[in-house]
Order: sequence, then C-alpha cells, then structure tokens
Amino acid sequence: MFVVAIERFISKLVITYGSHPVSADGDGTWYPQACRFLKLQHHLHNSFEKSLVERTMQYIKDRTKESFDDYFPCRLDKCKLKHVKNWLNLFIHYHNKELGIVK
Repeated sequence: MFVVAIERFISKLVITYGSHPVSADGDGTWYPQACRFLKLQHHLHNSFEKSLVERTMQYIKDRTKESFDDYFPCRLDKCKLKHVKNWLNLFIHYHNKELGIVK
C-alpha cells in the first residue's frame, strides 16, 4: 500500500519536473520498488552525503529561526510560521525565475 503512495508521489514529480534519478537515505524498500516500476534510477546516499544534507538543513533551520524572525517577526500567538513559508516560496519562485526555470 505504501509503495503505491510513493509511486503516485514520484510519478507526479516526474510529470511536473521530468525524469531524474531518485535519491533516498533510508533502508526502506518503497523507493527502490517504485523506481523500478517507473523505470527511474534509484540512488542511496552514503554517510558523508547524508551528513552534508543534514548539516545544510540544520543551517537553514537555524538561520530561519534566528535571523528571519528578527527582520520579519510574527505577532500571532502559537504561530505556525506560515509567514516564513510564504517568504521562502516567494524567494524560491524569484530565484527560479532568475535562473530561467519559471517563466
């Protein structure tokens, strides 16, 4: 059942972004099975690659929490950081437009 959900998810990504190798970092069997069915290359990350990804994500989270809220504070109680997500989506869209990915 979970493989079907992963397969649907990956097939939607392929429709949107084209066919690319799929990377994963776990020992689960879902991604390799879905990739075989969709005829996509599956890549497992080694420990060095995993640590780089984890370090990068931690850096982004730290910078977002510490710096972003200083410049764009949210005054809502129990804020779900929607303003941060909106700003990041805007930044990504602008960045992709500059690269010519989005028209």
